[in-house]
Amino acid sequence: MKIKTFEFNPLGVNTYLLADETNECVVIDPACFYADEKALILNYIIDHDLVVKHIINTHLHFDHIFGVNYLTSHFGLSLECNKDDEFLLENISDQLRLFGIPGSDSDYKPEIGNWLNEGDVINFGNQALRVFHAPGHSPGSIIFYNEESGSVFCGDVLFRGSIGRTDLTGGNFDELVESIRTKLFVMPNETIVYPGHGPTTTIGYEKKNNPFVGTSNNIS
Repeated sequence: MKIKTFEFNPLGVNTYLLADETNECVVIDPACFYADEKALILNYIIDHDLVVKHIINTHLHFDHIFGVNYLTSHFGLSLECNKDDEFLLENISDQLRLFGIPGSDSDYKPEIGNWLNEGDVINFGNQALRVFHAPGHSPGSIIFYNEESGSVFCGDVLFRGSIGRTDLTGGNFDELVESIRTKLFVMPNETIVYPGHGPTTTIGYEKKNNPFVGTSNNIS
């Protein structure tokens, strides 16, 4: 599986495009905000003759959905995500104002085509992404695990040396720690973690070094 990473918008969100030899692909967290960012990802897809099969989100905080409508309308698709974050789409403009970003609910509110739940599998090409529900950063946070490549795409659940913030509406620190321990830290140590912001890391590194949920916090 080929993984292309884009860093988009003023908040530096990682958008991931996954593809394989069949040229089928999925886009995770399409966060392109500026016109040149939208052109960059669209031209990449076109130039590589890719066929977008799914547009999926780890969660629905505003910074992770900026480019959803742009891509879904272009490719005739609908967003796939977890229903527990649906409430976040009712006050997008309020979230934007907190960060001084212009826009309205109608600008960014996406059409949901499919609710993703724990145990679902997203197929494209010869690949499969298994869905895990990992609340705490937001109630509907989900992660996508590709066992064959040893890769997990976790949104804002886990970062290198840190974890997602829990002071936003619906956030819960204890719930987030539990999600990390029971959904991520049971994966092989060599699993590569692709977070919603910042650099990649591995499960093994975070188990040993993460100050919030590492071995110092009784993780075996």
